[in-house]
Amino acid sequence: MSVYTTEITSDTLPSDNPIHQRLLKAYVVAKDYVNGDLLELGCGEGRGVDLLNDRVNSYTAIDKIQHVVDTLSENCPDGDFQQGYFPPCPFESDRFDSIISFQVIEHLEDDHQFVKEIYRMLKPGGLALLSTPNIKMTLTRNPWHTREYTSEQLKSICELYFSQVSMMGIGGNQKVMEYYEKNKISVQKITRFDILNLQYRLPASVLRIPYDLMNRLNRSKLKRDADDLVASITDQDYLLREELQDNLDLFVILKK
Repeated sequence: MSVYTTEITSDTLPSDNPIHQRLLKAYVVAKDYVNGDLLELGCGEGRGVDLLNDRVNSYTAIDKIQHVVDTLSENCPDGDFQQGYFPPCPFESDRFDSIISFQVIEHLEDDHQFVKEIYRMLKPGGLALLSTPNIKMTLTRNPWHTREYTSEQLKSICELYFSQVSMMGIGGNQKVMEYYEKNKISVQKITRFDILNLQYRLPASVLRIPYDLMNRLNRSKLKRDADDLVASITDQDYLLREELQDNLDLFVILKK
């Protein structure tokens, strides 16, 4: 797969493996929840299509990158892949039994409208799954993100529109947390030179290119220094857990 930025984690680059497996875990979890007519908001390069397509009656997905949509349409002709931006979403109300959106809400300007749109498009009794990074475990500012959330912040938004909100998270076992700590030390060695705290003061657009460069170099360094660890991590090393402060990602289950 093509790698546009480090925000689009490759499933083929060895240095990206721990992050790819972390993102994949949300789809593995989703297998036990999705049914009927499924909508994915922000499908990216289709990390979960093969996992979920056979478990639902129909798979509809939307993403902003036309090349991604074209490739998915070619590889999965029975799916409905559309190019577009959201919110608002170009689908009628009460249409979908299941909606998933993983690592997307942090990129959007209007997160409230996004959650409200999910509620609108779900059928009565329908279920939605969202994931997003846990800001309490974030190591540095990500200039590709509009904002990040604590579990309390995300829950408070969801509860404005959904009466049934189950806040959970995706954490890691000892192997994953060893990688996390190595990454943390490596990132701190880089950010210690930011004595003026420019990562939080400069506009995001200025930071994106240097962020991607340093992120890519850092992932490559971690692989060189701990190749066996980086290569050995699988989605099974990530764990769906209750709401805990040290979850790497927030994972929320919404029912209409």
